[in-house]
Amino acid sequence: MTPMKEDYIKIIFELGGTERKISNKEIALGLDVAAGSVTEMITKLVEEKLVIHEPYAGITLTQLGHQLAIELVRKHRLWETFLVDDLKYEVADVHSEAEVLEHQTSDKLADALYDFLGKPKFCPHGGVIPDENGDYPESSNIVLADIEDGQEIKITRIIDNHDLLTYLHNLGVSANTKVIVLRHEPFEGPIIVKRLADKTEISISFKAAHNIFVQ
Repeated sequence: MTPMKEDYIKIIFELGGTERKISNKEIALGLDVAAGSVTEMITKLVEEKLVIHEPYAGITLTQLGHQLAIELVRKHRLWETFLVDDLKYEVADVHSEAEVLEHQTSDKLADALYDFLGKPKFCPHGGVIPDENGDYPESSNIVLADIEDGQEIKITRIIDNHDLLTYLHNLGVSANTKVIVLRHEPFEGPIIVKRLADKTEISISFKAAHNIFVQ
């Protein structure tokens, strides 16, 4: 399987594609690719029986696609956790390293790394880490962009994208940051939030707000 196909499987999993139907637009925003590219790739994944695509409804992972996603995500996020916790990498800088390491990791090594790290349930940017049986805790699929003005929320996870994580790091936003949503600017403008810890107002782009999950 090509790295690009794996990226699609992982982003559909990250967006909640085992519990709900994911739109082409969500995938395009998550991977920063054109809508036409998403349509072409989804067609290939349907042919390989990795996803189900219901026209005008959305995309979900098949059982085979889900199993593949769990294996890829588990190894990737275990390495991200190791790189951040033990080698002191910045969260935004671990994705490319973990991409390489996950493909060289046997199931035995993944299990050993999981035990060494203390069986973590979440990676540094809030993504779930499946255990040795493929089980993982539920996570929110509600994005910041959908939160109404005036609500207080906690950021629980962020899509695993280097540019996005770097952008949010520079804004002082990460997993577990608590904010109140002040307003949504019109015409797909930014979402203005106030960080509760220090009352700082932050402007988060429309695109980024669709890749930040909250509760």
